Formats: sequence, C-alpha cells, structure tokens
Amino acid sequence: MTNYKKKLIVGTRSSRLALAQTNLFIEKLLISYPEMSPDSVEIHPIKTSGDKNQSVRLDQMGGKGLFAKEIEFELLEGKIDLAIHSMKDMPVDGNNELSIGCWLERYDVRDALLSNSNALSFSNLSKNSVIGTSSIRRRSQVLHLRKDLSIKSLRGNVDTRIKKLHEKEFNAIILSVAGLQRLSLDHLISFIFSENEILPAASQGAIGIQIKSSNDNLKSFLSPLNHKMTEDLCKIEREVLELIKANCNSPIGVLATKENNEINLRCEIFNHEGHKIYCNKLTDSFTDKNEIGKIMGEDILSMLGQQQIDSLDFLQNDFDYSPN
Repeated sequence: MTNYKKKLIVGTRSSRLALAQTNLFIEKLLISYPEMSPDSVEIHPIKTSGDKNQSVRLDQMGGKGLFAKEIEFELLEGKIDLAIHSMKDMPVDGNNELSIGCWLERYDVRDALLSNSNALSFSNLSKNSVIGTSSIRRRSQVLHLRKDLSIKSLRGNVDTRIKKLHEKEFNAIILSVAGLQRLSLDHLISFIFSENEILPAASQGAIGIQIKSSNDNLKSFLSPLNHKMTEDLCKIEREVLELIKANCNSPIGVLATKENNEINLRCEIFNHEGHKIYCNKLTDSFTDKNEIGKIMGEDILSMLGQQQIDSLDFLQNDFDYSPN
C-alpha cells in the first residue's frame, strides 16, 4: 500500500491561480496530517490545451475538458497521484476511470466586475463600454442585462486579463470572485453581481481533487479534507448539466444552496442573443437531495428539447458584440 504521507505527486495547471489552489490543498493536507513534511508533496505543473492556445475561442476548441485532459492523461499514466481542478471547468461526462475523490470547501460563488472607471455598479457603466470575457455564459448574461454594452473576447490567465484591463483594452472585465480571492486580488473588484443578476456556472468557486476511481486507499487518505456540503451541492448542479448533456461552456447558470433542512436549486438558460429561455427554482428537503437535480434536468428537457440545448454549446456568430 502506497504511503502518501511520505510521497505525494500533485498535478495541476501551471497558471498562478491553479498553483494557488494547489497550495491551498497542500496547506489543508498538512493541517490534517501534521506529521507530514512539506517536502513530501511534489507539485507537477502541466500545460493544458486551454493554456497553450490563447488565440482561439474556447467553444471552437471543443469546450470540453480543455483545462483537464493533459492532466488526466498523466493521472491515468501514473505520473501523478492526484490532480487539482477548478470544478466549473470540468466536463460532467468525464472518464469513468477517474473521479473526484475530495472537494475543498467552496469559496464565494459569484461573478465580479473589474472596471477602469469609477462605476460603482454594472448599471453605472457608460453606454458602449467594452466588457471583456471568454465565457459564452457571461456573454449571454451581460447581453440579457444590457444590450447597450460592447463585448470583446478576453483569453488568458487572471494576471493577463487584469493587465489588458489596466492597459485600457477594456473598460471592464468579468472574473469569478473566488479566483480573485485566492490570488488576493479581490481588492480590485468594482462590483459583485448578485445571483439574481448573474447566476454562476455549476460548481463555480469549488476545487476538486481528482484521483483514479479504483484508488480507495487514496480516497480514504483524502477523506479528512473533504467538505461534504460542497460535494453535495456541486454534485446536484453537475447532475443538471449531465442530464441535459450540456458542457461547462454553455450559457447556463445553476446554483444549489442549503437553507435550514431544504435544498434550493436555481437554473437559468440563455440563448446567444441574451434572451432567457429557461428559468426555474425548485425547493426540496435535504434528505431528497439526490432527486432534485434529476427533476430540474427533466424539466429543462421537456421545455427546451435536447436539440435546442445542444445548439447552445457553440456560438455560430462572432463572439464580439457591438450595440446596433
């Protein structure tokens, strides 16, 4: 039996955010196992397809697993013991040989606006302001809120995006609050969208630790780190996407929350013109948490149909948008 306390090889993307998330995992690991030496954990950075190609839109590159497949290959090959992922980027129809063995406690789920102006809210942005994002979801949600703004594709890691904002290529950009918090850059936030304004992507703010499905020893080793509520709620959100065969690039917001002993599940789906084509909220007892995602998914399919959902994965028109 492998002694992970003596040697653990951790695979991750090579971006500063991915490494910050990896260090967060290691910090929690060393708290759970104080007898472990920090030197026993080796970080193995891996360049992914999504990181290598910064010029092509994510949906045109396939959209599924672009920030994961090279890491998953090394995990399957046994070159790393586990992989650290931002769960909002993880496809729901993954390889059965791999699974999420541990969930770290979710951070803030919301989206943030970073602005060059003194605008204290999204509504204060001047007409024709240029908004930067690479997300089809955020693009549709911005258009739903305001069609008098311009939208321009923005690829790159968080530091690159912020640099382009400061160089005045954009008037404002949208990033996740959680990512900015993990990089200690949340002081740059101008405005945080409420969940009524922009419903986040499934599992936004959550970090998942991926392992080989057959590795019960490693799953047991990681169990003290697992945040069960994060796991339960994110699995509900991901089940909705799985049932409707949507990917992490689709213009879909979905959020599960627990209040008292109830689960609230919200879902909003948009077309590429920014029109909301589906909106629903379900509430059920926490004991029935394994059913609520399925009920939502089946309702979406009955309302929209699989063909319409599939059409949302790929944006036919130019990503960039200008008001008429």
